[in-house]
Amino acid sequence: MTTLDKRYLYFYEEVKMSLVSATTSLFFVLNSLGNVPFFVGILSKYPPKRQRKIIFQEMVIALFILLLFNFFGEEILSVLGIDRYVMGIVGGTLLFLISLTMIFPKPTTLKVPQRDPFIFPLAMPAVAGPGAITTVMIYSQESSNPLWMVIPIFIAWSCTALVLLASSTIKMFLGQKGLIAFEKLGGMVISLIAVQMLTTGFIELLKNNLHS
Repeated sequence: MTTLDKRYLYFYEEVKMSLVSATTSLFFVLNSLGNVPFFVGILSKYPPKRQRKIIFQEMVIALFILLLFNFFGEEILSVLGIDRYVMGIVGGTLLFLISLTMIFPKPTTLKVPQRDPFIFPLAMPAVAGPGAITTVMIYSQESSNPLWMVIPIFIAWSCTALVLLASSTIKMFLGQKGLIAFEKLGGMVISLIAVQMLTTGFIELLKNNLHS
């Protein structure tokens, strides 16, 4: 194997690991299994065909929101005067708090809207919530090209959409205890991602202060 082949192989493995990492992280942050009871409760008054139509509509809106922050998140931060490492620290803190609510959920009273759901509360914040938006923006900033992030966004979104479209069946199959177990597992994974983001953010903060 030539030196060029070794460099290409190393680059390929690095890109593949980054792709898998971003996709897995975003999928857990989107919390599809944790959202199943919420979607089932909100859409329980609709027939199955109408439920699927509403879920697909809300998922398309959520995808648009995630892509919007993927491509223009840097500009938004620039206008607000927020540094990248600050986004990492705040995003990591936010994700850690979200992971705690997943691991130690509090009983909530479900409020079913009188009208058909539109954007709120299914597309946002249930799917494209603060955690998902923050994750997308951080990974987009870490990559050299926002177009690269479209791949993990679409894969994670597609898997989430499939889970939510089958939410009624999944709830019947897993039961409430099974859904809670998966949500806690997702919370554990998100907590690890959050600590990594916090650590990276603080390291960049220290480097910036030392160089200034």
